[in-house]
Amino acid sequence: MEYEVVRSKRRTLCLQVKRDGKVVVRAPLKASEKLINDFVSSHLEWIKKKQELVKNAHIPKDFSENEIKELKKRAREIIEPILEYYSNKMGVSYERVSINSAKTRFGSCSSKKTLNFSYRLALYPYEAIEYVCVHELAHLKEMNHSKKFWQIVEAELPNYKARKQLLKRG
Repeated sequence: MEYEVVRSKRRTLCLQVKRDGKVVVRAPLKASEKLINDFVSSHLEWIKKKQELVKNAHIPKDFSENEIKELKKRAREIIEPILEYYSNKMGVSYERVSINSAKTRFGSCSSKKTLNFSYRLALYPYEAIEYVCVHELAHLKEMNHSKKFWQIVEAELPNYKARKQLLKRG
C-alpha cells in the first residue's frame, strides 16, 4: 500500500485517509521505517474501510461568503448555549469559542482552552452538535482519547455513539 509519511515532533503514530483516498502517516521524527510499515500493515482493514467511505461520501458543496456567514452565525447560536450548559454541569471552563471553516474536523480543543468548531456543524442535527460540544469540553479534563476521556463523554451523553454516527453522513 502506498502512503505518505509526515514526520514531526509528535510522540505517536497516526493514520489519515484524505478526501481523495490517499493515506498519510504522521510519525515521530525518529520512528523507523519498519515501525511505520508495521503500523500501516496492522491497520489495512481500517484504511480500506475509510477509503471506501470517502469514495462514497457526499462532499458538501462550496458555500458562498454570505452562506458561510449565515452558517457561522447559526452555529454560534446553537453551540454557545450548549457549551454554557455542559461546562457548568461538567465543572470545566474555557477561554474562547471560535467558529471556523474547517473541512476535516468538526471541533478541536487547544491547550490554551480555546474551543474551535466548524460552521458546517450547523448543517447537522442538534444531537450531533451537542455530542461535538461535550466531546471538546471533555478534552478540558482529558487532552486525549483515553478510556477515561470516553467515560467522561459517556457520563454526560450515554448514547454518544449513536450521536457520533450522525456526523458520518457526509
